[in-house]
Amino acid sequence: MDIDDILTEVSGDGLPLETQDLPELTRAWVTERSAPELLPWPSALMERVLDRIHQQVSHVAKSSAPSANAAGRVQIEVVEEQVGNMDPKTNFRLIIIQTELERFKFLVRSYLRTRIAKIDKHTLHILTSPTQSARLSEPERQYATNHQALLQAHYQSSFLAQFPTSLQRLDDTAGGISMIEQPDVDTAVFVRGLRDIDEPIIVEGTDIDFELRRGDVYVVRWSAVREWVLSGDAELI
Repeated sequence: MDIDDILTEVSGDGLPLETQDLPELTRAWVTERSAPELLPWPSALMERVLDRIHQQVSHVAKSSAPSANAAGRVQIEVVEEQVGNMDPKTNFRLIIIQTELERFKFLVRSYLRTRIAKIDKHTLHILTSPTQSARLSEPERQYATNHQALLQAHYQSSFLAQFPTSLQRLDDTAGGISMIEQPDVDTAVFVRGLRDIDEPIIVEGTDIDFELRRGDVYVVRWSAVREWVLSGDAELI
């Protein structure tokens, strides 16, 4: 049984949120890495996960060195050093908690790096598209705005100032050609059905259509299955 089988079996029905968080975070991570465009920010999930990480860090810190931080603010690096220096035989439970903590931290960091890479690559498109802009978290929105401002200032001082005013815009669409780089939504992705989808999925520009059933796996254009992935009826693998 691999990670994809585990994610498929976990439907979330009747499970507490704490149990759902790890498979949901893993699924969000895999989907974000596989999709060519920025996906909606899972605010509720990330709020729970980050709160859980801070709670576990605090628990490990209090259990390993109660007086390490009188102010109640715990640095993750300090906790890692404390646990790393402990004798595993003295407190095996803390080692287990630290292992789970590292797993969550890896997923969160990789997930955020993936989103930042997309923001860096398509900053202007994301900021000018209402749909894409709405998918940003507030820190991501501030990052994208500052990133684009710095990029604009750099280009302006490097070479744009030498151009005529009419040619200095980075979002120019003269001649019917947009200068804004957009993600390729026709990129091929691997998709798996999580539920039976009754209506056929049509691949635009072709005569191909197919029905996606639970457990079926297809290689298809992202644009053809985007709606179903965003609705939770399918997932990328």
